Amino acid sequence: MSLMLFGDKSLDLSRPQVMGILNVTPDSFSDGGSFSSLEASLFQTEKMIGEGASIIDVGGESTRPGAQPVSVQQELDRVLPVIEAIKQRFDIIVSIDTSTADVMTQGAKLGAGLINDVRALEREGALQAAAMTNLPVCLMHMKGAPQTMQHQPDYVSVVDEVTNYLLSRVSACESVGIDRSAILLDPGIGFGKTLAHNLSLLKHTRHFRDLGFEVLIGVSRKTMIGDVLNAPVSERLYGTMGANAATYAKGARIFRVHDVKSHVEMLELMYRIEREG
Repeated sequence: MSLMLFGDKSLDLSRPQVMGILNVTPDSFSDGGSFSSLEASLFQTEKMIGEGASIIDVGGESTRPGAQPVSVQQELDRVLPVIEAIKQRFDIIVSIDTSTADVMTQGAKLGAGLINDVRALEREGALQAAAMTNLPVCLMHMKGAPQTMQHQPDYVSVVDEVTNYLLSRVSACESVGIDRSAILLDPGIGFGKTLAHNLSLLKHTRHFRDLGFEVLIGVSRKTMIGDVLNAPVSERLYGTMGANAATYAKGARIFRVHDVKSHVEMLELMYRIEREG
């Protein structure tokens, strides 16, 4: 058993764990506006927990390609009531999908158990804020900013460059007292990458695991799925499952998804087969 602490709860990362996406934003690429009311957020949270989610990832700033930034106050107003309400009602780990220092610290006070940052704690004050919370962090790679990241992204070697960036952010975390054992890595599928870059990163999931960190994969319904299968957002479930199955086989253990039940069932079967073998 490989336990990792997430605030007041722990998870066994020797087995797969599913993180359910809860975007409380009006403009997320797949479900924008669907869960922006507190009532809708709680209904969706209860549904995902019932389907087997281990973590609920609450985000108040869209980071889809072309997304515009929101003010700190807007983000606080969107996510804090949701985090508070979830923790009051459900026995579940809440992750804060944020790059903003104030959201990290205030979310932690309300019971959040993980900081999930697409900017790998690069925003002003984020490193120090994350360290103060004593929570684990997920560091993701993004080339550029959401507004421009898909404008002809270019790498000499995408795996090497993503690796070097993530290890540099690990060092930054260690410099402020965040322990390596409290760090997850996310290669950042779709964040400043072409289809070829994304496929290469997924293929090399084992490489990121072998760096000594648990790996989180966030590929749910993304453009790369549509590009491979010529499928609209509403028809990308099977492609998402294929990508996540492939990365589970290569060592990933946390899967950030919109469709919880299908992934919980698929990954449970994969885990049981692997264990019995």
